[in-house]
Amino acid sequence: MDITEVLTLADELIFAKTGEHIDYLQKAILEGTFQGRTYPQIAEETHSSEGHTRDIGSELWQIFSEGLGEDITKRNFRAIIEKANFYNSPSAIGRDHVTFNNVNVCQERARSPTEPPNSQQTSKQLHINLGDAPEIVTFFDRTSELSTLENWITGDRTRLIALLGISGIGKTTLSLRLIDQIKTQFDYVIYRSLRFSPTLDATLTNLLQIFSQPSEIPQNIDTKISQILDYLRKYRCLIVLDDVQMLFSSRQLAGQYKTGYEDYQLFFKLIAEVCHQSCLILNSWEKPREIARLSKEDHPVRCFVLGSLGVAAKEILNSQKLSDQETWSTLIDIYQGNPLWLELTATLIRELFGGRVSEFLQCEMPILDESLQFQLSQPFGRLTAAELAVMIHLTNQPEPVAVSQFLNKIPFSPSEIVNAVRTLGNRFLLDTIEEEKITLFSLNPVMKQYVKTQYLSQ
Repeated sequence: MDITEVLTLADELIFAKTGEHIDYLQKAILEGTFQGRTYPQIAEETHSSEGHTRDIGSELWQIFSEGLGEDITKRNFRAIIEKANFYNSPSAIGRDHVTFNNVNVCQERARSPTEPPNSQQTSKQLHINLGDAPEIVTFFDRTSELSTLENWITGDRTRLIALLGISGIGKTTLSLRLIDQIKTQFDYVIYRSLRFSPTLDATLTNLLQIFSQPSEIPQNIDTKISQILDYLRKYRCLIVLDDVQMLFSSRQLAGQYKTGYEDYQLFFKLIAEVCHQSCLILNSWEKPREIARLSKEDHPVRCFVLGSLGVAAKEILNSQKLSDQETWSTLIDIYQGNPLWLELTATLIRELFGGRVSEFLQCEMPILDESLQFQLSQPFGRLTAAELAVMIHLTNQPEPVAVSQFLNKIPFSPSEIVNAVRTLGNRFLLDTIEEEKITLFSLNPVMKQYVKTQYLSQ
């Protein structure tokens, strides 16, 4: 009996006992046992804890023992399997019988562990748990973005996606609309916000409660990670973690985890590297450091930076019943097509300018209302002194400039300035232009106005 036959037999025995098909860890245990590997070796190869691997192994030997009428353990498994008679034979009604030592194991057609179950045999139940997800009242056209993300997830089977962009650009709204569009292709769809900076242990416990009873959730964080990975293999899951930037330190370079939160980095790395059939989306206005490295390697990891809403932003202005449509494109350009910035500004125009955009544009642009200033204060409040110095310097430049042009004009070392420019890019606070193989940096009008208001007018 070869390993393929063993897995076929195992799939039928497991299905007969539990109603579920063989999963990734069960398959790895059987293959490893057949090849003489120990539990610690199997656990290391599958990124599972040794204890959890042993527990699953014990369950497997019990299922084999009950199904085949033999006392089967890890120690004697291969010997018993190799001396057994195993064959498939066509039945009178056109289905196959799986026979082991002349005992019919299953009246169903023997199915390869990798073959999807027939839709008439199983009915997939969709579990949706969106927790504290905000309600989408309006959604403005992001057709191309949705198409790209859907293709990455359902076509390319991408395991980890970083959905990035400055605050207010629409990451949460887009991810929730994406969930609504592709949810039927999953067994579990989950949304969670990390806005209150939960530890990884707390996040894992929260997720595991969706899959199992509280009494079944282990105390050890390594075992929790292993269980989550097992569920991601067993089921097709789509999980969105929002507000990931809240895991990072303020006054440090972008993407540096707070003390006590570094294990998130390992967890995200495992999601990217371990084989499973699910997808984790990370929404953040600060790029996680590990994403840049993982996306350059041969991993199913993608980065999507969400930009201007473009002409679709006119729907926002129309919903606010603003006038002077011929000037709307100018307003959208000034406020970078950012949905939140435009919504706040449109409210200001309606309340103080009678909805007349042309009259508003006669003022010195851009005007930042109090709510918009508060939105901008959040990323600015996280900057290092070197980053803030770079922002102030760029505010005073009439044209985009290269890093080499201001290395000696800011009172920080060249290394500090270079690192500051790089992480400002990872916070999406800089505009870049490629010109004759040279990268030039600048600030958009809204950023410049905020810096002038908060740091240069004092």
